[in-house]
Amino acid sequence: MVDDDPVLLEVKGGVAVVSLNRPDQHNMVGDAADALFFRYLDLLRNDRDVRAVVWRGNGPSFSSGRDLGELHDHPGATDLEFVERNQWQTRLLYDFPVPIICALKGWVLGIQLERALLCDMRVAGESVAMALPAVDHGLIPDSAGVAKLFEIGGSALALDLALTGRRVGAEEAFQLGLVTQVVPDEELDEVVLGLAESIAERPPLAVRMIREHVQALASADVRATLQRELTGQAMMLGSHDRRELLRARAEDREPTYERR
Repeated sequence: MVDDDPVLLEVKGGVAVVSLNRPDQHNMVGDAADALFFRYLDLLRNDRDVRAVVWRGNGPSFSSGRDLGELHDHPGATDLEFVERNQWQTRLLYDFPVPIICALKGWVLGIQLERALLCDMRVAGESVAMALPAVDHGLIPDSAGVAKLFEIGGSALALDLALTGRRVGAEEAFQLGLVTQVVPDEELDEVVLGLAESIAERPPLAVRMIREHVQALASADVRATLQRELTGQAMMLGSHDRRELLRARAEDREPTYERR
């Protein structure tokens, strides 16, 4: 690991800290960053000394989401295979054996918001701005974020955020139950690390059983949603309407949709 890697890993006692490290791009994730992030998670899930994980971002934002340019450039893979790979990674995150606590600030967008929703706890800095903007790009959320929004606040919340792509600030996120607390940005890392250290000090078997009991309440919905989103997103990537949206933006005109 070197300081200019797109993802950094540090283990402090029983707590692992995973930091997204593209601050100049608000931690936008492409294939390389994603591969390294999930390589670290794969290593950590087999480390019995790690009892909690902090997931954070260097710079002003947690993450501005997926690099959409790579959606048009995935040589050697069909649209279905591309989305399927992303969903395999999402399942690895959801099935992680110890708690993951997210330190959210600045932009928290798209697939990275969905993934954060799959984690155990989320703490927001005051600067946080969350959104699921897939609909603005002719796409759908594809990492079970909608299922988690439904679990948190019902269909009204899920449809509100998924259909409008609107931004949610820190106080509203707290009121909606998307985060457990809001703290000043300068205190965010300290607060989240303290939470992780507190959990890591608890009996690990008790922590595991509590998490399994809670996850069992919703896991069927999350997994079923992932399967539907897999085929739905592949269809959206190859649709006429998405191609028309991209052409219209390039030509600075209004798109003409045909619902196909």
